[in-house]
Amino acid sequence: MGKTAWIIAGEESGDAYGARLATELARQCPGMVLRGMGGHAMAAAGVDLRVDSTELGVVGLVEVFRHLGVFIRVFRALVAQAAAERPDVVVLIDYPGFNLRFAKRLHGLGIPVVYYVSPQIWAWKRGRRHRLAAWCQRLLCIFPFEPKYYADTDLDVEFVGHPLVEMLREKRDPGISREPDLVLLLPGSRRGEIDRLLADMVGTAADLARQRPELRFVMPLPRASIAEHARQRLEGMRAGGKLPDIRIEVGETHRWMQRASAGMAASGTVTMEAAILGLPLVSIYRLATLTYLVGRVIIRHLPYFTIVNLIADSVVFEEFLQDEVRPDRLAPALAAILPGGSRRDAVLVAMASAVAALGGERQVSACVARHVLQVAGETR
Repeated sequence: MGKTAWIIAGEESGDAYGARLATELARQCPGMVLRGMGGHAMAAAGVDLRVDSTELGVVGLVEVFRHLGVFIRVFRALVAQAAAERPDVVVLIDYPGFNLRFAKRLHGLGIPVVYYVSPQIWAWKRGRRHRLAAWCQRLLCIFPFEPKYYADTDLDVEFVGHPLVEMLREKRDPGISREPDLVLLLPGSRRGEIDRLLADMVGTAADLARQRPELRFVMPLPRASIAEHARQRLEGMRAGGKLPDIRIEVGETHRWMQRASAGMAASGTVTMEAAILGLPLVSIYRLATLTYLVGRVIIRHLPYFTIVNLIADSVVFEEFLQDEVRPDRLAPALAAILPGGSRRDAVLVAMASAVAALGGERQVSACVARHVLQVAGETR
């Protein structure tokens, strides 16, 4: 009988990474049995899902407590199944609140664990590195600066590259040309982000439109419900004064990133996607006041909050946080990265350098699969 690998992912991004890994494992080791926890992408890739994680990717303390009973039931069921089936290797993808606890139980059962996507110990809870070292056979990092944080442990750590580079490389369309007057507004994928950032984004667009009436603004949003929320907020703002025309689109964000010449975005994965697809950005974020105050205490000092800047260890995308997020500061920063702007050429070069540091042309999923097969004892 062939080897068995479990893949455990609790969020949409992990589901996407897990699906690509499953495809590679099946290619490199035909006949390998693939089971685990994931969503639609992993199921489509042939993983026998013991748990559908679609509803488990919740965010925030209130949501986590509300779903606590579900988490406990899922956790206990997976531990019992792992004890009964004893897979040859379990791959845990990100999702540290759940997966670190699962790693501990798997270690107690003597089941080898590969942790794929390091918890952000460089930002907070640095002590987790010792737990990972105790419970995992191998850690596969997706950021080049992460392995150094494990230097004082015996954990086998390797930087494998970021799967987003690989995934977005396949989405590049050479037939798309950049439109010099097209600007993207990317306020985030959650209602709270829209509520905290949209007004200043729109105010910035209005300032720029007065200076450069030829500019066009597009706001791609991931879901119809979020798009409708943003549309209603825009209508409320429009009633209070003249605003530029802002086109709201649902989906196709990656195509818009290839069409636009510059943009402004809520800090997060989207800033890395923009760098990979060659779109200069201004990065902004505003947290709820209490969350920000708590965060300043518990998050270790970081020179930047935008991941592209952390990778480059320099200011690639100008970033603005909390009270810095206001049109009089954002408009000049955005103008500077438009075609002909004072920072544009430097940003284009720095983005390319950051993407190269993330893995460039590396075949990330194939590399991860080889590590997983090694830990599983698969020698073919």
